[in-house]
This record gives sequence, structure tokens and C-alpha cells, in this order.
Amino acid sequence: MTAAPTQKQVLHRYLREARSDLVGKLEGLDDYDVRRPLVPTGTNLLGLVKHVASVQLDYLGVVFGRPSPRGPVPWFEADAAPESDMYAAEDETRADVLSLWQHSCAHADATVEALPLDAPGHVPWWGPQKADVSLHTVLVHLLAEVARHAGHADVLRETVDGVAGMRAGDANLGVRTAAEWAAHREHLERVARATSATG
Repeated sequence: MTAAPTQKQVLHRYLREARSDLVGKLEGLDDYDVRRPLVPTGTNLLGLVKHVASVQLDYLGVVFGRPSPRGPVPWFEADAAPESDMYAAEDETRADVLSLWQHSCAHADATVEALPLDAPGHVPWWGPQKADVSLHTVLVHLLAEVARHAGHADVLRETVDGVAGMRAGDANLGVRTAAEWAAHREHLERVARATSATG
């Protein structure tokens, strides 16, 4: 009989899955499509990966006294350009961002594996009332953040080329042809218009 996974193993597994869902949204896209801003605030797929890699280094590195050997990321410095953690600059390649991503994931995983769930940490940017935390709290927080950004990436990717779902063959997504999806969307549009006219 196999032992049940521990709480830490469960949280870590879900974090790794959410990370995989997020970075997977870059697959099959050219450099323009991963970089281009897709909403008025400029959110883009490569920027989401850069952002998550960056915050993960802080939450599962700095917070527990385990800073990255690569040093702090420059876009979190006080003099950095606004939102520069949310896009790849002209001198940053896709390979640069993915290298940061791989390093961040490996560094984060090492922290999770090395520490117990009740290991103390300190999140100075949360303010004095909430700054003292445990690994458990940070894992829950980071899992929520990564899942949120993976959801952003789901929607962004669908606007680029219609690819939807967490990964190819996602059983959570209905199987329909493009024409069936178009008919479904039109049905929802009619429902929205009808209910807004009567509501």
C-alpha cells in the first residue's frame, strides 16, 4: 500500500502543475506572439512567465534566507522602470527569460524540499502585521498567484491562435469543432443581449 502524500507534497505538486500550465502557453508561438501586449494594460505571455519566475525567487528564496546565487532581479530594484517585471525588454531574449524560469523553479523546488511546512520566513513587503510567515503560508500564496497568472495565460493564448485548455487534449474542455465553438459563442452572445435587455 502506498503512503498518502504529505500536505507539503500535495501543495508542491499543484504548484509544479500550475507552473507547467503557465510556461506551456508559450509552446508553438513565435517571439512576436509571446511578447506582444494583448490587453490594454500590456499583459503578454512571456511577461507573465518572467513575472512568476521573479516573484518565485523572492517568495521561495529571499523570504526564507535562501537568496538566489544569481542575485536579485534588477526589475525589482527601486529605480527600475515601472512594470518591467511584466515584459521582456529589448535586450532580453526568450531564452533569457526561460533560463531565469528554469533557475527559479529549481531554486524554489530546493527550498520546498529542504524546509518543513512550519519553517519560518519573513515577507517584508507584506508589512509588519503579516510579514512573519511559514512555508505553508507562502506555498498557498504562491500557488494562488501562479494559478491566477496561468489563467491569464489561458485567455491570452486563446486570443492569439485559439488554443485553449491547460494542455493538448485537456479533458476539462469540451470537444467541439471550430464551427461548433463559434455557434456556442453566438448562443452566449444572444443570451447576454437578451438578459441585459430585460434585466
